[in-house]
Amino acid sequence: MRIVYVVGTRPNFVKTAPVIGALRSRLPDGRHAIVHTGQHYDRLMSEVFLEELGVPAPDHMLEVGSGSHALQTARTMERLEPVLLEERPDLVVVPGDVNSTLAAVLTAVKMGIPVAHVESGLRSFDLTMPEEVNRIVADRFSRDLFIHSEEAIGNLRAEGIAEERIHFVGNTMIDTLAALEGRFREVGMARRLGLEPGSYALITLHRPALVDGPLLAETVTQLAALASEMPVVFPVHPRTRKMMESLDAEHPGLSLIDPLGYLDFLSLLAEAGAVLTDSGGIQEETTYLGIPCFTLRDNTERPVTISAGTNTLLGLDPAAIAGIPAALAARGDAPSEPPPLWDGHAAERIADVVVAGA
Repeated sequence: MRIVYVVGTRPNFVKTAPVIGALRSRLPDGRHAIVHTGQHYDRLMSEVFLEELGVPAPDHMLEVGSGSHALQTARTMERLEPVLLEERPDLVVVPGDVNSTLAAVLTAVKMGIPVAHVESGLRSFDLTMPEEVNRIVADRFSRDLFIHSEEAIGNLRAEGIAEERIHFVGNTMIDTLAALEGRFREVGMARRLGLEPGSYALITLHRPALVDGPLLAETVTQLAALASEMPVVFPVHPRTRKMMESLDAEHPGLSLIDPLGYLDFLSLLAEAGAVLTDSGGIQEETTYLGIPCFTLRDNTERPVTISAGTNTLLGLDPAAIAGIPAALAARGDAPSEPPPLWDGHAAERIADVVVAGA
């Protein structure tokens, strides 16, 4: 069997690494070709992941880089097509909801190549989010839809997806987290930064709705106010840093650091007292680790993290950051359990499906 895996952004590597490992183990005589689109091309945002996750070096580098949604998608399609012609895969595996995924699905389906979509069925029901459009298209045209939470079944049924295409396998991002837990627990990133474990808030913000417009200035002000009550550490996404510098605003008390490698970041995440984010994947990681998460968005495509009791939607409202200390005090040390099948074995279940259909 010949399989092509298309990855392009930081979370893609985390979601796909265990799938590649499981399928290479189950199909050792097959061809397993990795395509790195280069949608994230900063070393700390991509190559470090390849090093730390033990994923083989990509067989093909498309070097798509940044650009508008149309440009990024078009470049990926244009550069991926000759790769698929060369590799002649029986299956293309794509994760998540980024432009690389949309482009890979469209390219493969037009060439008559079956697609497997990892992390299917998530819906925010907000079509102003580019990721929502990408998810819908990927699910519509993929043959195998691998879902990680029960509400995804209802979402896909509502869109007319046939039951035999839907496979509830669990969360491959959690596979990676579970596999690396022994390593990142030993890193001690908090103490290396002079932080007491459990005492600080970890911040990650990158979505255009928050960082590309007028909300960013108020967000920085509110984070500075939060820093007067608890330490605040903020690994700053390159685009977010650029926008913050354009504000020319003071942010006393905020500890701004460069993006971290995956193990360093997970170490900091696992020892945080709270996390404030607009990321989808971090909502899942905090749920598995039992860390209180506050999501600065109006909606989430991962409602399972809310029902698990670890995630709170603040809305796209920076003023809501002021309520985090009180929410933490009210929450106390409430225990939480990971959702069903978030057990570190999702990729094995994916391999079961792929091998059975080979």
